[in-house]
Amino acid sequence: MLPVIVACEIGFWVLLVAGLAARYVLRARRLSTVLLLAVPAVDVVLLAVALIDLLNGGTADPAHGLAAVYIGTSVAFGPQMIGWADQRFAHRFAGGPPPVKPPRTGPAHAARERRLWTRHLLAYVIGAAVLGVFTALVGDLDRVRPLWSVLGVWTVVLVIDFVISFSYTLFPRR
Repeated sequence: MLPVIVACEIGFWVLLVAGLAARYVLRARRLSTVLLLAVPAVDVVLLAVALIDLLNGGTADPAHGLAAVYIGTSVAFGPQMIGWADQRFAHRFAGGPPPVKPPRTGPAHAARERRLWTRHLLAYVIGAAVLGVFTALVGDLDRVRPLWSVLGVWTVVLVIDFVISFSYTLFPRR
């Protein structure tokens, strides 16, 4: 499962860079659109591979749980990552404005950190839902229990991220 996750991460970035290069370097709008629309297909491929593996009797392990984490993170943060890359490509290859730098201090920084934590929470909810779908489709709680171990670690990370992100609201950077 881990090689599939790595391949999907590589596929995400290859399709994204190819789509943006087609748009800004080659000026091939249609090709760019096709490549950029294929980016979410990477998540579908990962989801399908994980489900097929589990439904065919594959041993459920934390790697399957990691696939759920990847899907949740990709759905929650994917548009933001694409926008980040698009700004840089537009600036570098099409004379677009320089990328917007995020605020580093004050209330604007605190608000940005809260928004990012909310995205993290969304990723967590989506990942947990994917784990729930895996569990329901496999139908054997004992067999899928190991993939839920990922959620325990992720919960701790989410809580730490909450404390850090919201601390800027109480104690803003100067």
